[in-house]
Amino acid sequence: MPADPTPTDSTSVLDRFSLAGYGTVNYFNYDWETVPEKRSVVDLERFVLYPGVRLANGVRLLGEIEIEHGGTGVTKEFDRFEEAGEFENEIEGGGEVTLEQLNVTFDLRENLRLRAGRFKIPFGLASVNDEPPEYFATTRAEMEAQMIPTNWYEIGVQGEASFGRVDVSAAVVNGLNSAEFSAANWVVRGHQQKFEDVAAEDLAFTGRVDVRFGEESFAGLSGYIGDSADNRRKSTLLDGGEEVSALVSVVDAHVQVREGPWTARGVLLYGHLQNSSVVADNNRGLSNNLNAKRTPVGSDALGYRVEGGVDVLSFLTGTAQRLDVFGRYSFYDTQWRTDGSVSDDPLWERSVAAAGLNWHVAEPVVLKAEYSQRVRGRERSVRGGSAGDRETTISFGLGFEF
Repeated sequence: MPADPTPTDSTSVLDRFSLAGYGTVNYFNYDWETVPEKRSVVDLERFVLYPGVRLANGVRLLGEIEIEHGGTGVTKEFDRFEEAGEFENEIEGGGEVTLEQLNVTFDLRENLRLRAGRFKIPFGLASVNDEPPEYFATTRAEMEAQMIPTNWYEIGVQGEASFGRVDVSAAVVNGLNSAEFSAANWVVRGHQQKFEDVAAEDLAFTGRVDVRFGEESFAGLSGYIGDSADNRRKSTLLDGGEEVSALVSVVDAHVQVREGPWTARGVLLYGHLQNSSVVADNNRGLSNNLNAKRTPVGSDALGYRVEGGVDVLSFLTGTAQRLDVFGRYSFYDTQWRTDGSVSDDPLWERSVAAAGLNWHVAEPVVLKAEYSQRVRGRERSVRGGSAGDRETTISFGLGFEF
């Protein structure tokens, strides 16, 4: 039985539904010393839809459907002229279509909510500045994306509360899978997406607190802790025949100041992986069919970024448009510290300087241009190449939301 009486006319039915979304299209030109043959590309990065429905008073269902890189598809065709008439499988798209979130939110009180299902983990700044008009540059913040899953969705139960200017959230969710951890991306690939179901032998706990001091200005902390040993699909994590844990702990401190024409943001992120060398040793024996990286995993990861921008059109009169000129510096090392048999590879220490323009031609539409230069490595050899190899990228983008 539905919680609400069934509406008697089509207008009242439609009033219960909502639809929002956003999309991005980008162009990238590469000049990389590390990969000289890397070619320019265009990318239909993503198109996202948020369908929602009010199930009852104070009860809402939210979904998120994401189409990345144009979607994916395979068709079967009959070719009369090649190979004496054969059926062929044709790959029609190289992207993916995913149901990122599906959850029900219960408004218990005006300042208290409970959510159950698959939802976004509100970690750091990348999770709150994830739509094109909300972040500088053509793509989301690189530092966070290379260290933790972004956007980060898990299945569980979440509570949210507001106390004046203070916002608090806490959740219990499924944990990560240590079989997918890697040198380049630390725990990012441990986000369980490739299997039909999600292993939940190990659970995780996450929390966040923010203090708001303006309409779009706030500062806060986020935290995540959870074991990742028993979410491995084929075997437990063993050290000399003994089962051990692989506890993942991540914390961040973040701040955003957005007042008038000025925008400034900063985030510091630190993570630790227990028994990282044991994880690396176990991962070397994984099946090739898993398509895991099987690379040495750092015990500690560290990253930070600072950025600032100013709307230069705000100093002119008579325009509703916004033109942000911005600059950003990021540093991250996914092998900031290593343990046991894992040696520290300087290739995974990366610093990125970027600058560009975000032109909001209308409130929901933004045109972007960015110049960035990434430097890999420290003052020593980098896998036979020169230390400090540079990767220069020029990119342009179109973003919108509705």
